[in-house]
Amino acid sequence: MPAPTLASAATPTTLGAKPHYAILDGLRGVAALTVVAFHLCEAHATSHLTQIINHGYLAVDFFFLLSGFVIGYAYDDRWNRLTLKDFAKARLLRLQPMVVMGMLIGALTFYFQASPLTPGIAQVPGWQVVALMVVGFTLLPIPPSLDIRGWQEMHPLNGPGWSLFYEYVANLLYALGVRKLSNAALRVLVALAGAALVHLVVTSPTGDVVGGWALDAMGVRIGLTRMLFPFFAGLLLSRTASLVRIPNAFLWCSLLLLAALAFPRVGGASHLWLNGLYESFAIIVVFPLLVWLGAGGQIASAGAALQVFRRHFVPALHHALPAHLHLHGLGEPQ
Repeated sequence: MPAPTLASAATPTTLGAKPHYAILDGLRGVAALTVVAFHLCEAHATSHLTQIINHGYLAVDFFFLLSGFVIGYAYDDRWNRLTLKDFAKARLLRLQPMVVMGMLIGALTFYFQASPLTPGIAQVPGWQVVALMVVGFTLLPIPPSLDIRGWQEMHPLNGPGWSLFYEYVANLLYALGVRKLSNAALRVLVALAGAALVHLVVTSPTGDVVGGWALDAMGVRIGLTRMLFPFFAGLLLSRTASLVRIPNAFLWCSLLLLAALAFPRVGGASHLWLNGLYESFAIIVVFPLLVWLGAGGQIASAGAALQVFRRHFVPALHHALPAHLHLHGLGEPQ
C-alpha cells in the first residue's frame, strides 16, 4: 500500500478550513523570531560578513516555501468547486489585515526612525506619510522616486512588505495557471526556477540573495527569483511527498532551521560565490527537507493556549513585527 501524500493527509468534503500543520506553524514562528534577532544583531555588526545570525534573511525564502506548501495543501484538491473569486477572497482575508496593520504601525512610528541611516526622515511632510500609508494599504508598489526613507523601497512604511507583494504575485500565478500544471510540468518549472536562483546568488556581486524590495530591474529580478523556486517547490512538495513520522519533529526541525539561518558567512570577501553556493543549498535542499519533516511530524497534545498562539500570534509576528525593527534604524529590508 503506497504511503499517503502530505496533501492527502486530511481532505475535507467542504470548503471549510482543513486541519493545520501545527509544527509548520511553529517553524514559521521560529523563523520570524530569528529575523528579529538577525536585525537586532545587524545594528551592532561591523559588516555583513561577520554579523551574528548571518543568514537570518533566508527566513524570507523559507516563508515562501511554507506558503507554497500550504497553498497546495489547502486548495489543490478544491478547484472543482472553487472559483477564482473564492480563492481571491480567501487570500485577501488571510493576508490583507496584516498588510494594513503593518502600514499603519509603520506610519505611526515613521518619525521615530530618524537616524544616521535615514537622515531625511525629519524633512518628510506628514501628508506624504499619510498618502503612502493609504497606497500601502493596497500593497501596490511605489517607484524609487517616491521613497521617503532613502532605501529605494517599494513599501517605505513597511520595508519587508515587498515579500507580501511577491506572495500575492505567487498566488496569482498559481490561481491563473500553475495549479493546472501536471506534476511533471511543475517539476520542470521548479528545476528552471532553481537554476535561475543558483545563477543569481552565485554570480551576485555580494554573494547572497539579499534584495527584492526595490521596484527597479534588479530588484524585480531578485524578488521574482527569490519567490519562484521556494513557492513552487513547496507546491510540488505538497503534491508529491509522502508522510514520514519522526519523534520530536518540532525540536529537530527547529534546531536545523536555526543552524541554517545562523550559519556563519562562507568564503569571506575573497570567495563570495561560496556563500552563494551555501545559500542555494539551504533554499533548495535544507528548507524543503524541513517542511517535509515538519509536515509529517505530530504534536502529542496542543492545548488551547498553543492553538491561539499558532493561529493568531505567529501570523502577526511573521507579517508585522520584522517590518518595524526599522525603528531607530534597526535593520534594512531583507
